[in-house]
Amino acid sequence: MKTLQATFLLFVFVPLMKSAPPIQQESLPFYEHDTDVAMGSLIQQDYEMQSEDIRKEGTNVSLDTSLRLQGDDSERNVAPTKDTNLPTCLLCVCLSGSVYCEEIDIEAVPPLPKETAYLYARFNKIKRIAVSDFADIPTLRRIDFSGNRIEEIEDGAFSKLLLLEELSLAENRLLKLPVLPPKLTTFNANQNRIKSRGIKANAFKKLTNLAYLYLGHNALESVPLNLPESLRILHLQYNNITTINDDTFCKSNNTRYIRTHMDEIRMEGNPILLAKHVNAFSCLRTLPVGTYY
Repeated sequence: MKTLQATFLLFVFVPLMKSAPPIQQESLPFYEHDTDVAMGSLIQQDYEMQSEDIRKEGTNVSLDTSLRLQGDDSERNVAPTKDTNLPTCLLCVCLSGSVYCEEIDIEAVPPLPKETAYLYARFNKIKRIAVSDFADIPTLRRIDFSGNRIEEIEDGAFSKLLLLEELSLAENRLLKLPVLPPKLTTFNANQNRIKSRGIKANAFKKLTNLAYLYLGHNALESVPLNLPESLRILHLQYNNITTINDDTFCKSNNTRYIRTHMDEIRMEGNPILLAKHVNAFSCLRTLPVGTYY
């Protein structure tokens, strides 16, 4: 009976043991790993080739960018006008409320950002200044137009700039002065073509903060009238001044009057002999620079 049972068990389990999966299947992951390594090597090579292409293309892009930048520089040489659609801060340099438009050959004042406090537009080709140039820029504190070709300034172009403290119109072609803003401390109009009739009698009278006035190298025949008490430096050298009266700097009806703030007056290069007008300097702490004999 036991022999019969053993034979039956062998008959049942032997076929099952033959149909079991082969042990070699456990090696499949190793073959797959080797394949992954090979594929990874190919991918790495492909990546390196693509990287080389990208670097080459990147070089071309940078060259193209350089060419475009050079093109932008060439565009800057084109003189903008009021009709130009280019932003001012592309033509000029805008930095923390300051706008630098120097030596770029502009022929008109460019539209300014509303927060502009300092404008430097020296050595350009500006010929005219209009009221509309600063109508919407009440924040201006300093303007420098030195070295342009300005011949005309519309009445009121600067008069509404209530914060303006420094204004330079030196080295231009002005024949007369505009109305100046009330808080001006420094005004420079050296090297223009201004004659005495181009300055109104009260042009400086109400400028109670004016300390520095530069009118040298013009065509003035006389010293401007009603100079403010605040004035410290006055430059009138190389004009055509031929006469001075007792009230030019002092007060003829007040012999005790002293102009305490005036530190320097330059009048050299004028045809006047200062020694002939001694009373005109009696209130000054220092004599004017100029010809006495």
